[in-house]
Amino acid sequence: MTNTTAVEQVDIAIVGGAMVGATLALGLAHIALQAKRPLKIALIEAHRPNNDHPGFDARSIAISHGSIFELKKLQIWPHIAALASKINHIHISERGNFGMTELSRDDFQLPYLGQVVELEAVGQQLFNQLAKSDIQLYCPASLHEVEAQANQQLLTLDTGQQIAAKLLVAADGLNSKVRQAFKQPLEQVDFQQTAIITNIQTEQPHQGWAFERFTQTGPLALLPMSNRHGENRLSMVWALSPQEAEHLLKVPKAEFIEKLQSAFGYRAGRFMDIGERFSYPLMLSYMPRPIYHRTVFLGNAAQTLHPIAGQGFNLGLRDVVSLLQVIKQSLSHSDSTVDVGLSQVTHDYLARRNADRDSTMTSIELLVRGFSNDYWPLVIGRNLGLRLLSWFPPLKAPVARRAMGWVKS
Repeated sequence: MTNTTAVEQVDIAIVGGAMVGATLALGLAHIALQAKRPLKIALIEAHRPNNDHPGFDARSIAISHGSIFELKKLQIWPHIAALASKINHIHISERGNFGMTELSRDDFQLPYLGQVVELEAVGQQLFNQLAKSDIQLYCPASLHEVEAQANQQLLTLDTGQQIAAKLLVAADGLNSKVRQAFKQPLEQVDFQQTAIITNIQTEQPHQGWAFERFTQTGPLALLPMSNRHGENRLSMVWALSPQEAEHLLKVPKAEFIEKLQSAFGYRAGRFMDIGERFSYPLMLSYMPRPIYHRTVFLGNAAQTLHPIAGQGFNLGLRDVVSLLQVIKQSLSHSDSTVDVGLSQVTHDYLARRNADRDSTMTSIELLVRGFSNDYWPLVIGRNLGLRLLSWFPPLKAPVARRAMGWVKS
């Protein structure tokens, strides 16, 4: 990319080219091709995906069955499918109590409940597809400032490049520069927990099992990862008190593995090794109104969730799909040049997202608080609830639909 003082005119500028931003850019290119209506799209991202992180330490996310269904429709999934590891079964339990249940793909006649991918590897594949498209990719580059104008948003990058966009999309994460530039409010609920994330090498293969175990300190989730160099791997997220997390980040590997094995048990076999440990505070952060003048906020820029149900990217992808639907509708209804930044577009998007955002955030907050409370009637109630799911399989269907974004294909 070269520095220039010329203002680049585009229909849509996306700030943030990670999973949500890159997916949106490719999705926009796809619907523009379908509608036979040209869209000029700019994508601004500070970092290009690379191999700096070795496979054992690569961060992973779970993509639900419903999200994969949408990625297939956008013709994105075929490019990343080979990198994924299937979730065939989910085991849910509470340490020290009788509550336990299992969800299986066979219960819902599905090929899988979801799949797990490593972010760096997927990012490289998405960037390969961006390079083959007409999308204008500014990378490495970051937003320096943005000026709201009547008929456009004027972006200035740290390179000096200026971009005038009819619609600005902020997909730049929790600390969104776009949100800060426009001084838009952000609400936060602090769960008083810290997550430790790492990857685990296990003695036995995971066979497509994912685990959610509720401990006294918070939920402990293990996700199946692809086999690399003969290593059986699981991706771990463990919610702890800030003090306990700080302690466990510093202890030797052997001591950490011992504590982890004690908290989780041996249902996934013996833990042999762990990768590098990272941590981040757990809270619910959300914009009450994720739109602004000619601007839409998506993914973690709009809301950041507790990882208890693995819904972060899945909710962000539903943001993407809703925006694509609104823009596609706008393209189909116009006989001339389309202004995709009109208030009707942003408000239609908001109307589509409100109910899903609110219900997802509320259910996750209730789940976190419900399983982080030692009040004995609540302990008994939630354990009976888990047992009822095991005793009466028909009750599992709404749980799976909600938790895994189930779409029957």
